[in-house]
Amino acid sequence: MPEATMKVDVESLEACKRRLSVEAPLDVVQKAWERAYSRVQKQASLPGFRKGHVPRSLVKLHFADDVRREVAEHLIPDLYRQAVTEAQLQPVTEPDLTDVRLEENTPLTFKALVEIRPAISLGEYKGVDVQHSPTPVTDEQVEAALEQMREHHAELRSVERAAAPGDVVIVDYTLTPDGLPPSRESGYAFQVGERSVLPEIDQVVVGMSAGEEREVGVRFSAEHRREELRDKAGRAAVKVVEVKDKVLSPLDDDFAKQVGEFDTLEAVRAELRRQLGVRRNREDTLTLEGKIVEAVLARHEFPVPDALVMRQVQHHIEHTRERLRRQGVDPDTVPWDYQKLVPDLRPGAEKAVRRTLLLEAIADAEQVVPTEADVDAEVEKLATASRRPAPAVRRMMEKGGDLDALRAGLREQQTLDLLIRHATVHP
Repeated sequence: MPEATMKVDVESLEACKRRLSVEAPLDVVQKAWERAYSRVQKQASLPGFRKGHVPRSLVKLHFADDVRREVAEHLIPDLYRQAVTEAQLQPVTEPDLTDVRLEENTPLTFKALVEIRPAISLGEYKGVDVQHSPTPVTDEQVEAALEQMREHHAELRSVERAAAPGDVVIVDYTLTPDGLPPSRESGYAFQVGERSVLPEIDQVVVGMSAGEEREVGVRFSAEHRREELRDKAGRAAVKVVEVKDKVLSPLDDDFAKQVGEFDTLEAVRAELRRQLGVRRNREDTLTLEGKIVEAVLARHEFPVPDALVMRQVQHHIEHTRERLRRQGVDPDTVPWDYQKLVPDLRPGAEKAVRRTLLLEAIADAEQVVPTEADVDAEVEKLATASRRPAPAVRRMMEKGGDLDALRAGLREQQTLDLLIRHATVHP
């Protein structure tokens, strides 16, 4: 007698939502119950019986919930995966299970609501027309970068005069917010006019000399990292300890030798132009990629799973929280207005998801697959940057699942390169 097969019915609810109705045959379910009884029986213990030697009848009586949970945890996920494969679906979310009927000596039935990847019918994606002109590096940009390098290598010298914008001052201060205890800081250094301190303190030190003290009213911003200080007034007592002037080196060949292995100032300029060119080329490439993807997206309409959009929104929020942590701000102290934030982020998130899905569809159509040599080259770059052996970096990435992400990134970049090669670019 042939073995009964699982029944799977698929109902389309929305463009990217499906409801699966699954019925597993009795023989499959009974085997799962038997395996569950065996597993529970091995761990069961009751007074008067050694662990693992409780009779089946008592296991049924005293551990029925454990057995049922074992069946559910082992059988339902397997049946769900089989159902998805049989229905040829690509879920992007964990299933929402409903109407689960799980009893001994009875076929198992349940419903699973899932969101799936959309079926993208590819139209023309090669040969799109875009306008784009590379932006050259100008002499003014090179000179600005050279001036920044000069500022970075400036010598700070103590001066016997009043502080002016651009000077570095060292101060002792006492900050007393209204209704809160004062906080004190000694030897705090900042550059006047750089807005790295409260604006009232930045302004009050102008004209002060070493040894002078002043008091000024302050107000903390409404976005201050410390919640208890937001939009609060207070007083600041400031004493200038030292005023330092920036002494800039002349732009000559001696300066070139000071900043690196250069013989002449022209060699420094040439290296800065090269670095700016590399950065500008990358920016130009990203701009061109964006224009081409926009043009290809305009030719393709397809639904986007809401789960992927919300996942992208959450990724953006987590990225913002991590950036705050790196800045020394506790993100939990920031007032997050999610009712406003989610709608604001949603359009950008949906666009990012559409981009990813379309590039994946094109990669599938073009059979874009990074080679192991491509992967090895990227791992080697990461190893060089981190000054660690490439095999160790690869093992660490494999263990953390980052190697798959690396392959996905390479596949997307190779797909973008393909679109650029086949695009018609007008200046």
